[in-house]
Amino acid sequence: MPSLTTERDSASSPNATSGFRDLAPAITRQRLVVEGYPTFVITDEHIRDYLRQLSVVTDMITLIEPVTHVSDLYGWAGWIHWETSGAHFYSWERPVEFFSVDIYTCKAFDPAAVVAFTEAYFRTTQIVAKEF
Repeated sequence: MPSLTTERDSASSPNATSGFRDLAPAITRQRLVVEGYPTFVITDEHIRDYLRQLSVVTDMITLIEPVTHVSDLYGWAGWIHWETSGAHFYSWERPVEFFSVDIYTCKAFDPAAVVAFTEAYFRTTQIVAKEF
């Protein structure tokens, strides 16, 4: 059985980002997490519609229509596959109305446009975003 070899920077730890080294600088990778409080209960159709429109906002080519699933314990989840990666969407009704969007792409996009679109789409009372 082949062995798995990992390389770790001696200065890095699981909670530190200063030791993170870009192993593939020639490959574009952009990540954005957007979270907020919507002013309505998010449904399956909202998630599908949001992810379709997010594809336009980010100028991504959709490979498959959005996929969704509901868990009685955790709420809704959705995913869309783009030619240049994709996005995940999560929604809770309890303990609080809340959503989290995780976007990972190999093509650059405008994070401010994504945040503005998301804020307007869900008519949020609060929204935050972080790029990685």
